[in-house]
Amino acid sequence: MVYKGHSKKGAALTELFLVSFPFYGALMAAGGQLTHDVGLTAARWQVLSTIARSDRPEPVANVARIMGLARQSVQRSADELERAGLITFGPNPHHKRAPLMHLTQTGRMAFDEITRKQVPWVNAIAKDLDADAIVAAVGLLRALREKLEQQVGERRIAEGRRMFDGSRGDSP
Repeated sequence: MVYKGHSKKGAALTELFLVSFPFYGALMAAGGQLTHDVGLTAARWQVLSTIARSDRPEPVANVARIMGLARQSVQRSADELERAGLITFGPNPHHKRAPLMHLTQTGRMAFDEITRKQVPWVNAIAKDLDADAIVAAVGLLRALREKLEQQVGERRIAEGRRMFDGSRGDSP
């Protein structure tokens, strides 16, 4: 669909953004079904998965950056995961106020159980899809995330400049 004023690429990207909203809702609903038996929400599973897949313990702020979420939302999920006995917070030698999150044995078992369910689920979805198209979509989403993060970062810099010196932030 071509929207007034959009280039062909701009219209296609707008359509992608619009399709991504219900896609994300469906993905979270499916995630909730996969995690229900373990007593997790899809949001907690995302945090648990990020911790489980990391090669070292991370503080909440790093996990939030990896996930592209606000630190506060990851903190809420991490606190719930700790209460459930799935992670613990331990000292961080680099930052006293940013404890490191560690997966507990119970957390590892929960992650492994969900993964056992996720593998056949995702394989069934992928069965009739083109692998090269999936790889291309991953590349596109990574490139879009990078562009959006760069744009948001530039705006934060400009906002910071305005706060600091009262300028409009539109000049270097």
